[in-house]
Amino acid sequence: MATPEASPLGKTSDYIDHYDASLLFPIERQGKRDEIGIDSQQLPFRGVDVWNAYELSWLNNRGKPLVAMGEVFIPAESPRLIESKSFKLYLNSFNQTRFDSVRAVAELMERDLSAAAGAPVRVTLVPLNQMGHSADITTLPGDCLDELDIEIEHYQTKPDLLQADATRDVEEVLHSHLLKSNCLVTGQPDWGSVVIDYRGPRIDRESLLKYLISFRQHNEFHEQCVERIFQDLSQHCGCERLTVYARYVRRGGLDINPYRSNDDSFVVDNRRLVRQ
Repeated sequence: MATPEASPLGKTSDYIDHYDASLLFPIERQGKRDEIGIDSQQLPFRGVDVWNAYELSWLNNRGKPLVAMGEVFIPAESPRLIESKSFKLYLNSFNQTRFDSVRAVAELMERDLSAAAGAPVRVTLVPLNQMGHSADITTLPGDCLDELDIEIEHYQTKPDLLQADATRDVEEVLHSHLLKSNCLVTGQPDWGSVVIDYRGPRIDRESLLKYLISFRQHNEFHEQCVERIFQDLSQHCGCERLTVYARYVRRGGLDINPYRSNDDSFVVDNRRLVRQ
């Protein structure tokens, strides 16, 4: 089984500028899901990992470079995630490769990424001169927790910080820009904003912010952090309906935005935040 430690992370990597699908490094999701009690045969959520690629180029048949932005949608139901540095190396391998059309590039990426993830992956490539609403900057929905005046003692994940009032059911959306975790392998910081959209016992806001800040020295991939938040809120707060998603700041020309929800009406919004 491919482990994070065997990935290209933290290692010197050659710049390969001709197409090479073998650069992709998939990692089984289930190992980390086992830690937090998620059964892959009966996932408590549906969702997707949305990757935005900002450094994407290839050559047309006459050798002229083309540039585009890419959106990649990897389903949460896939048995494997794709390690981000390997994804970057894979995209670099298109730089000096010739293709007939934008569609040909997208179809090849869909094939390779689907094979790596073990489930159908959708890829959309948009030349920069055609970027429209997808380039809009947005703000997060709901109430921001970040101005709460609280004292912080814990910087490793501590789900028992979470408190909820079982006598008072609410439906609300909360968010914070104070999510920070570290790469599982290199320990380098990952910065993000997180949204919690739920119905159920009212979550104590101070306890929720303390809990989110407790990820500050926690080492885990983006996708795993969001699934951990979803699972902890489900177990400790009794949420009846729950959506958790995070918008992470890009690294190496890629940002990763995991969405997890048990709400059938949930729709992914891939508009960027200001720091993305």
